[in-house]
Amino acid sequence: MPVVREEKPIVTVFGASGFLGRHVVRALAKEGWRIRAACRRPDLAAHLQPLGSPGQIMPMQANLRYRASVDRAVSGADAVVNLVGILSPTGRQTYAAVQAFGARAVAEASSAAGISRLVHVSAIGADAASRSVYARTKAAGEAAVLDAMPNAVVLRPSVIFGPEDQFINRFGELSMLSPVLPLIGGGLTLLQPVFAGDVAEAVARAVNGGIAGGRIYELGGPEVLTFRAILERLLAETGRRRRLLTIPFGLASVLARLTAWVPGAPLTPDQVELLKAGSVVSAAAVGEGRTLEAFGISPTSLGAVLPEYAVRFRPHGQYDRDGTPA
Repeated sequence: MPVVREEKPIVTVFGASGFLGRHVVRALAKEGWRIRAACRRPDLAAHLQPLGSPGQIMPMQANLRYRASVDRAVSGADAVVNLVGILSPTGRQTYAAVQAFGARAVAEASSAAGISRLVHVSAIGADAASRSVYARTKAAGEAAVLDAMPNAVVLRPSVIFGPEDQFINRFGELSMLSPVLPLIGGGLTLLQPVFAGDVAEAVARAVNGGIAGGRIYELGGPEVLTFRAILERLLAETGRRRRLLTIPFGLASVLARLTAWVPGAPLTPDQVELLKAGSVVSAAAVGEGRTLEAFGISPTSLGAVLPEYAVRFRPHGQYDRDGTPA
């Protein structure tokens, strides 16, 4: 008799080639899913291939601004994950186009394709009444997703850290070039940094169907830290002495507006607004069991992972021995 091979289920992951995407692809590959890595530039997704077995991960072109490409990406899939988000707009990649219109396109396409499992990654701080366009469009995206697919799982992580993050690495690189590091608003903003691997595992468990849908989960690490405390930990780990310079929110907003035209500007006016609000798991989410613990995940601390990638910011990299501050 011929051998009958059971086909593994397919999951389409939008934003698979990004920082969080590679962690999500790795977690899903371990669970045996066949993965369509949907991204605008599939030619830049080759780094995903080693995360699974041959043929398990299939890069494909998709742009959330073009509904036809979204329909094509989800066709025949068993589950969908949307990780796409932007920290600052560039060209046609606006907050509204990516985080609101794009989120709706993914949800509506998934619903039309008869897909029952959709995991949408948003962010703590999503708020329709916020002064931040980022936060407002994140909230609009969540509403659009739950409108099109009421049983979707929405995840709101705090600031995500990990070896390729755009948070710790940005300040680590700055510490190598500048004698001072900026403390926007005095560094009093409260954050609850969450490890990328934990967020990815939560996504994988939601895709596997073990998590109640139609709910918004807030994902944070085990510690609530001030922005200042995080920079102090980074400097302690890298062995560098740097002055922490307080910049009031008002001045930071002015400086951000003046440099907004510069490609890759370090801070935008919208990001200043986000820093005013902070990013901490709400008491309501804790009380209602809508946190990482609902996924059976024990949060990883910043201190457990930071040494792995902060080493490159030391004065002599991995060859530093005495830890003498520079």
